[in-house]
Amino acid sequence: MPENTGTVDNATQGAPAEPERTFTQAEMDAIIGERLKRDRAKYADYDELKAKAAKYDEAEEASKSELQKAVEERDALKARLEKLEADAKRAEEVAKAAAEHGVDAALLARMSGDVEENAKFLEKQMANVSKYGSVPDGGEQQPPTITRDAIEAIKDPVERVRMRAQHLDLYQ
Repeated sequence: MPENTGTVDNATQGAPAEPERTFTQAEMDAIIGERLKRDRAKYADYDELKAKAAKYDEAEEASKSELQKAVEERDALKARLEKLEADAKRAEEVAKAAAEHGVDAALLARMSGDVEENAKFLEKQMANVSKYGSVPDGGEQQPPTITRDAIEAIKDPVERVRMRAQHLDLYQ
């Protein structure tokens, strides 16, 4: 016969097990609704806190001393002055290099990089341009050359004879 250990097992004693509880849709809606209500209550004052934070930032900005504002303005003006000085120095370099190398200062100013190197480059390029010579007619537009076939294609006989006389070299 088995020994009695003193513990009671409900399953072995035949005691009925507690059935699992089921909920109706209305009960579930009520449970979920209550949970959502608690969650929304946590964040109900979010807009109020956001407004308070904005007011705090404004108050902090307003509480800056006149000295702090003056220091910030000085720093901004100092940065602007440094930029203007750098621009003026570059303009002087451009003018000097343009005069020294005989190049266009406006073109040189538009180029980025080292001013002296750019001036030398432009000077070299300008020297190469003269190697190609100039246009013999000064760029004037020349009348089109006429051919023997073009003269023969003229329908007016008087005009055709006149053109033959002007261009006898085509008929020799």
